Amino acid sequence: MELYFKPLACSMATRIALYEAGADAAYFEVDPKTKLVQQNNTDFVTINPLGMVPALRTDDGDILTENAAILQHVADSFPDAKLNGQTAQERSRIHQWLCFIGTELHKSLFNPLLDPKAPSEMKKYVLEKNLSLLDYLNKHLAGREYLLNRFTVADAYLFTVLNWSMATPQIDIAKWPNVMNYRERLRQRPSIVKAFGDEFKLYQAEQARNKAA
Repeated sequence: MELYFKPLACSMATRIALYEAGADAAYFEVDPKTKLVQQNNTDFVTINPLGMVPALRTDDGDILTENAAILQHVADSFPDAKLNGQTAQERSRIHQWLCFIGTELHKSLFNPLLDPKAPSEMKKYVLEKNLSLLDYLNKHLAGREYLLNRFTVADAYLFTVLNWSMATPQIDIAKWPNVMNYRERLRQRPSIVKAFGDEFKLYQAEQARNKAA
C-alpha cells in the first residue's frame, strides 16, 4: 500500500491505522501548495484529481480517496488487527462514527476555524452553531475508553481531528472533560505516539519550506 498524506492532516488517521495493523506501507508526502509529491517531485493531481489527501494506492493498484473509505479498506485488509466491526451492527456503528467525525467535526467545526482566510464573523457563527457537537461527543464518551468497546479506525480518525484543537484556541477542550481525557489517553497509544512523532517532524519541515519560499 502507498499512502499519500499531508503532515498532521486527516490522513494521519490512516497512518495510525496502518501502524496499528503492522502493515508494510510506503508513505508519500504531498505539499499542500504545489501539490508535488516530496519524495519524487511528481504531480499528486495525477493520482487524485481533486488534489486532496489522503489517497491510498491499494495492493491491487487501485486508488482510493476519502478518509472513511480508506480507513475501512485498511481495517478490512488487516482483520487480525480488529480495527473494524466484527458484526454487521458494529460495522454500521463504525460507519456512523466515521460519518459524524468527517462531516460534523472535521468539515463543519474544525475546517473553518483552521482556515486563515475565513472571516472572524464566520468563525464566530461556526462556533455558535457547532460546539454542541462536542457536547454530544462528551456525553457519549462518559465511562468509555473508546467510541465502541475497543480501538477502531473511528478512534484513529477522531483522535486526529481532536488533535487539531491545539491549533484552535477558540475551542477549550477542557470544557468537555470526557473528550479531553479520551484525547489524552489515546495520545499515549504506541501507534499514535509514533504517527504523531513522525508527522510532527515533517510538519515542522513543511513550515520551514513555506517560510523560506
